[in-house]
Amino acid sequence: MLIVMNHNATQADVAAITKAVQDMGYTAAPIPGSERTAIGVLGNHGYVDDSKILEMPGVQRVIHVSKPYKLVSRDFHPEDTIVDVAGVKVGQGCRPVVVGGPCAVESAEQIVTTALFVKKCGADMLRGGAFKPRTGPHTFQGMREEGLKLLALAGKESGLPVVTEVMSPDNVGLVAEYADLLQIGARNMQNFDLLREVGRIRKPVLLKRGMSATIEEFLAAAEYILAEGNENVILCERGIRTYETATRNTLDLAVVPLIKELSHLPIMVDPSHATGKRSLVPPMTLAAMVAGAHGVLVEVHPNPEKALSDGPQSLTFKGFEQLMGDTDRLLDYLGFA
Repeated sequence: MLIVMNHNATQADVAAITKAVQDMGYTAAPIPGSERTAIGVLGNHGYVDDSKILEMPGVQRVIHVSKPYKLVSRDFHPEDTIVDVAGVKVGQGCRPVVVGGPCAVESAEQIVTTALFVKKCGADMLRGGAFKPRTGPHTFQGMREEGLKLLALAGKESGLPVVTEVMSPDNVGLVAEYADLLQIGARNMQNFDLLREVGRIRKPVLLKRGMSATIEEFLAAAEYILAEGNENVILCERGIRTYETATRNTLDLAVVPLIKELSHLPIMVDPSHATGKRSLVPPMTLAAMVAGAHGVLVEVHPNPEKALSDGPQSLTFKGFEQLMGDTDRLLDYLGFA
């Protein structure tokens, strides 16, 4: 339930409503805004009797929200959220960002060389996996803490904020020491203990859509993070599993404008994991920008043929440089400064 206050409601009115909600056994979440003040009611598992609330001073109307997600919805938060990642702003109205880098950190030379190159080409952030969730246990699983240290070094050398995946609640604190943006991978989208843990810190979180997740499930997963107090969440579409086998996944670009209708959170796209084919990454990157994505994540490797993971979908340096030129021209055409 969402309680919308009159524009001339006083702080005392808001405090009285908050107390009344708490007396009913629910959690009250005041939501200040430029055009209205609202109070979200959380913790209810069914219809809430609003008769008492409607009679209280300062109340304009009550909206019953039936969605399983509330804090991430535009009903509760009509204004767009801008997430600041170490000075890089992600969200509506900002120039879409490009996050470039290898699937996995493999060595100091590999990650630093890549970081300096993507920075030179105009990338806004550096990606690189230190912990790698792989389908099979006998494939490269990442360099773990040593990989985090090398990623942080590359970020410092290039001046780029870094994003990397965290896989376990126990490792959230460790990864947060090195990373500017914590990624929750598709396989962990509904790892609720992990979602709660990243919700308790204030580092920005990149939440990837699960391989078979509906939009409702995707947004409900984000709700777990916001419910713990961390509002700095960026959503990411990375392709979903369908009957099609010609590509690694099926890139659902319709989710971009749909998410923007339903939620105030920024939405990015990962065309590398979505397609699994190097040749498809550039056109899908541009398509994501046209669809309204607030940014893209692109895998780049100095020698994709020798990459320890995801080589076939990683762009070469030359390919990334060309893509950045195409992206800049498209964004200029779309009116981004």
